[in-house]
Amino acid sequence: MDHETPRRPVERHQEAVRDVVGRALTAGRRMVQVPVASLLTPAGRPGAVRLTAADAVAAADLPGFDNSQMDGYAVRAADLAGATASDPVALGVAAPVPAGTQPPPLLAGTAAPVMTGAPVPLGADGVVKIEDASPPVFPDPGTPATVRFTAPITPGTFVRPAGSDVTAGDVLVPAGTVLGPAQLGVLVAAGVEAVVVAEAPHVLLVSTGSELVRAGEPLGPAQLYDANGTMLAAALGEIGCRVTHRIVPDDPAALRGVLTRAPDDVALVVTSGGVSAGAYEVVRQTLTDAWFGHVAVQPGGPQGLGTITVGGGRQVPLVAFPGNPVSALVSFELFLRPVLAAATGSTPAHRPAGRAPLAEAVDSPAHLHQVRRGRLDADGRVVMVGGPGSHLLAHLAAATLLVHLPPGVSRLEAGDAVDHWEFR
Repeated sequence: MDHETPRRPVERHQEAVRDVVGRALTAGRRMVQVPVASLLTPAGRPGAVRLTAADAVAAADLPGFDNSQMDGYAVRAADLAGATASDPVALGVAAPVPAGTQPPPLLAGTAAPVMTGAPVPLGADGVVKIEDASPPVFPDPGTPATVRFTAPITPGTFVRPAGSDVTAGDVLVPAGTVLGPAQLGVLVAAGVEAVVVAEAPHVLLVSTGSELVRAGEPLGPAQLYDANGTMLAAALGEIGCRVTHRIVPDDPAALRGVLTRAPDDVALVVTSGGVSAGAYEVVRQTLTDAWFGHVAVQPGGPQGLGTITVGGGRQVPLVAFPGNPVSALVSFELFLRPVLAAATGSTPAHRPAGRAPLAEAVDSPAHLHQVRRGRLDADGRVVMVGGPGSHLLAHLAAATLLVHLPPGVSRLEAGDAVDHWEFR
C-alpha cells in the first residue's frame, strides 16, 4: 500500500480502540467478592493488579486500643503535676507491659514500663519517654524499684488513642482504587475479610502464522519462535489481564476453531499477524465483519478492529496487530495498553512522557507518525537505538524510550526537540 492511499490517523485509531474496547469492558466487567487473604500472594492476584468495585469499610477501630507511641513509662499525668528538675517526683515501678499483653489498671503513684505499641493501662493517660526518666533504663522485671520524673506532662502525651487512625464503619478503600501494598495492609489491620473487586479481563491472545513455534519446542525448516505471543502475553499480564494464548497456522478453519472454543469469560480477542493485504492474511480473510486497514504510523501500519463472535455466540471486541514483532508491541503501546490500563486500574495508565533534544539528525517519512526506539545519553539527549525496521527486536529490547516523530516532518536535526515515552 503506497502512501497516497488514505490512512487512518493515529489519533483517530486510538479513539476507535477506546470506543470499541473500553465500552465493552465497562459493560461486561464482572464484580466478584474475594477474601483479602487471597490477594496477598501472587497466585491470588492475576497480573498483580486488582481494582476495587465497591467501598471497603473498616470492620474494627484502628488502633483497636490505646497504645504507647514510645518505649517509656505509662503514668497518670496528675501524679507528675508538680515535678521539676530541682524537686522530681518519685513513683514506684509497676509491672512492665510488653506488646501483646493486657495490663492491669495503673494504680495512683506508680509508673508502668510500657513498650512501643503495647496497651496503655487503664488509669494511665500519658507516656514519658524512657530517655526522660531517671534512671533512663528499665529495672529488671519483678525487682522493686523507683523512677523519678523532672517535668509534668499533658494528658495524651505519646498515647495513640483507639480509633485515631480509623473508626469501624469508615471507608478504608473507596471503589475504583488499585489494591497495592498500602491498601492491602490497612484492610488487614482493620479486620476486613473480603472485598469486592472488578474481575481481571480475560484476553484470548492468538498468534497467527504457519511458521510459528512455541518457545521451548524444536524448530523445523523455515520456522520461527513466537516472540509476539511472549511479548504481548507479558504486556497484557503486566497491566492486570488474564491471558489465554493460542498459536494457529494460516488456516481460516483453525482460527475459527480457536474462537469457537474460546473460554466462556473471554472479554477481548487480540491477534498478531494476518492483517495485511497478502495472500495468507488469515485474520483479515476470516474475520470479515471487522475493519481492516492502514494507520498512518511506522511501524504498525496494518491494523484490525471490530466485534466478533466467540464461543457460543457471544460478541467481544477484536484488536488485530501486524505480525512483525516490533510492530506488534509498538501497536500495543500506542493503541491498546492505555485502554486496558484504565480498565484494570494499572498505573500509570499512560507511559511517562518527556521531551528532549536529539543527539543526532534523523529522517522520517513525512506522511507517517514514526515511532523510533531510543534512549537518553549522559547529556539528556535522545539517541536512536537501531533503525526504523519493524524486525529489529534486539534493538527494541535495548531501548528505554519510544520516540515520536510526527507526521509532516521529513527530517529533524541534532538539537531539535522530540517527544518520547518511557519504555522499560
